[in-house]
Amino acid sequence: MDLFKKCYDFTRADEIKALGLYPYFRAIEANEGPVVQIEGKKVVMAGSNNYLGLTSHPKVKEAAIKAVEKYGTGCSGSRYLTGTLDLHIELEEKLAKFFNKEAVLLFSTGYQTAQGIIPTLVQRGEFVISDKDNHACIVAGNLMAKGATADFVRYKHNDMDDLERVIKKLPEDAAKLIVSDGVFSTGGEIVNLVRLNQIAKKYHARTLIDDAHSVGVIGKGGRGTASEFNLEADIDMTMGTFSKTFASLGGYVAGEAKVINYIKHHSSALIFSASPTPASVASALAALEILEAEPWRVEALYKNANYVRQGMKDLGFTVIDGRTAIVPVIVGDDGLAFQMWRMLYDYGVFVNVFISPGVPPGRQMMRTSYMATHEKEHLDFILEAFKDSGKKLGLI
Repeated sequence: MDLFKKCYDFTRADEIKALGLYPYFRAIEANEGPVVQIEGKKVVMAGSNNYLGLTSHPKVKEAAIKAVEKYGTGCSGSRYLTGTLDLHIELEEKLAKFFNKEAVLLFSTGYQTAQGIIPTLVQRGEFVISDKDNHACIVAGNLMAKGATADFVRYKHNDMDDLERVIKKLPEDAAKLIVSDGVFSTGGEIVNLVRLNQIAKKYHARTLIDDAHSVGVIGKGGRGTASEFNLEADIDMTMGTFSKTFASLGGYVAGEAKVINYIKHHSSALIFSASPTPASVASALAALEILEAEPWRVEALYKNANYVRQGMKDLGFTVIDGRTAIVPVIVGDDGLAFQMWRMLYDYGVFVNVFISPGVPPGRQMMRTSYMATHEKEHLDFILEAFKDSGKKLGLI
């Protein structure tokens, strides 16, 4: 058997391309935030994770430019050796203060962060307990821990009764880590953190919450899920990314100083990776400063997303309810999903298409997401595009 046979046999993408319905890897030629240019035309962006609209903010861009001028384009080493800049330390200290935690550690990407935390902490004879809908980076971290002979178990999505059913079967004296998204990246639901925390305390488990889609979106001043539920002192660790609210690239984990110090000296993902670039760190620092100085952006984001969420419901679409930046519109079929994406794109709106097996059958969706910088005219245009395409496809 040829190793590459699976590659030669993979034709699904080419088939969708031949139909003119392929929605992925579209090159953005210019990016103004709510409006981008793709294939020479202006398109309203309704699929970005640029939640506070900071990727094009003058202060963020200026910070990146100045960092390159001072430090160059890269660090040429890992944090463990020659890759630590004073910028890294400054961002870690400011994030720790922002999240009301003792310490923070930076990673080079958000995806890498889970792989740097979970298998480093959860080892032989210990357990990681994970929501079935957790992000792929958490799944990868769980599998790495399992490969190191730790045990990996899952519970039904955001089902705290099932979490308790699962955890009570584990050895009482075994070390345990419960891991969950704070805001789930597909449906935009918020974890039932109050109950999760109660179960963790009852069964002597530690907690790790992925706030990639939470920071800048929920919580006091956009401080994330633990802040939203007044549990900042209870949740042991929070991880996140700079690729969304912080308008950059990289990841972080926040927690107790001794725990962060252990990860810093034992995590292969940190020790054997080049450190975050100067421009990335400077951009995240500038974005953090703007978030703290302009909390109105968090409220503007909520209002924009809620305006569209209610508008979609009023039109008759099936929408996964919530109060985050993510507004998923259920289509329920792969073919319909591709057709609707093309109609929306031709109308002048870009959204993300989620199909099976990425989502369960019947839950195929247009995953839309919103920014603080969307204007009402953009939102109304998005709703009109959905109304037009939804009627043509018989969805409403």
